[in-house]
Amino acid sequence: MRRDSPPDLLALHAVRITGFADTPVLAHRFGLDAATTEEALLDAEARGWVEHTAFAGSGGWSLTEAGRAENERRLAAELAHVGGAEEIRDVYREFLPLNAVLLRACTDWQLRPTAGDRLAVNDHSDPAWDARILDELAGIDRTLAPLVDRLGSVLTRLRGYDTRFTAALARARAGERAWVDRTDVDSCHRVWFELHEDLIATLGLDRHARP
Repeated sequence: MRRDSPPDLLALHAVRITGFADTPVLAHRFGLDAATTEEALLDAEARGWVEHTAFAGSGGWSLTEAGRAENERRLAAELAHVGGAEEIRDVYREFLPLNAVLLRACTDWQLRPTAGDRLAVNDHSDPAWDARILDELAGIDRTLAPLVDRLGSVLTRLRGYDTRFTAALARARAGERAWVDRTDVDSCHRVWFELHEDLIATLGLDRHARP
């Protein structure tokens, strides 16, 4: 049994997995109508689940502690209804070793230790070093697709992480280095962080806990 999540849950959950974003970004996250998303967020704000802050000419929504609890309550109810907890838990177990590889790859993308400085910044002057990292990310990319297929067979909202990761990696391979680890674009790291947050929220786990 697969279930499409209701728009109000998707709007609240988009805040959870993005951390902080404005209404158009949150609407885009799950392909929602902007007006519907705004209405859902204003309702959530009235209930004390989200808050809107603005500074330096920009603004966005973030979850309150009450909103985080409500999000997890609703996700748990949704998962209980579709009966797919064990499948998602199994995927999460397979995700964790990949997570370690991804984190190491992003660290290596940022740092390239030298004999005199183990925290030396990677200036990307060594093509072999960068190529190795991109190959590691390609290995993750190949493994991710079947995992996301399994997740999407339980909950529709869990689809798409694989195609986003593939797109980011393609841009990185084309020379756009920001698409490996930057947080202000839909990079490999950002996609992966959102997937991790989505999985632990769906399963009601701590980020550092094992299922």
